[in-house]
Amino acid sequence: MSLTVDEVRHVAMLSRLHLSDEEVRRYAQQLGAILEYVDQLKELNTDSIEPMITATASGNVFRKDEPRPGLERDAALAAAPQQDGEFFLVPKVIE
Repeated sequence: MSLTVDEVRHVAMLSRLHLSDEEVRRYAQQLGAILEYVDQLKELNTDSIEPMITATASGNVFRKDEPRPGLERDAALAAAPQQDGEFFLVPKVIE
């Protein structure tokens, strides 16, 4: 499937792209080649192929949802740039 120069100009206008005449001719050829390749892919028989969400069949990668102990307050505060022994201290952002 080839694209006309007018179709490329129309797509460029919709995309808010300003293309020179040389770019329009080049993109018409390149986009036409891409669409021809897509047409070739349409000819493949995919009746026995199961639809997929991703290109890799990885399955569920989530861990089991089991309760675990949280971080102790002293350990969390130890990494804070400012703290008062009980809470994180942060700069005031609201007057």
